[in-house]
Amino acid sequence: MIEYYYFFGVSITDIRIGDKLVMKKVHPCGNNIFTVLRIGMDFRISCDKCKREIMLPRKKVEKGIKKIIRDGETL
Repeated sequence: MIEYYYFFGVSITDIRIGDKLVMKKVHPCGNNIFTVLRIGMDFRISCDKCKREIMLPRKKVEKGIKKIIRDGETL
């Protein structure tokens, strides 16, 4: 059985490559907006300010999302 998690009415499994994630915690460079580069058991996200790439487990990313921005629209 597949479980779907909903965040502001959007399924967390609906995250796509290229989406911008506004996270709850701030990156050491002072930014909290990240771009999704890879999706799987782990997420590879890139900081929009310093361009550092970070690999995080799916569970940690799902917990830390504040909002999702896709094509200029907030989901």
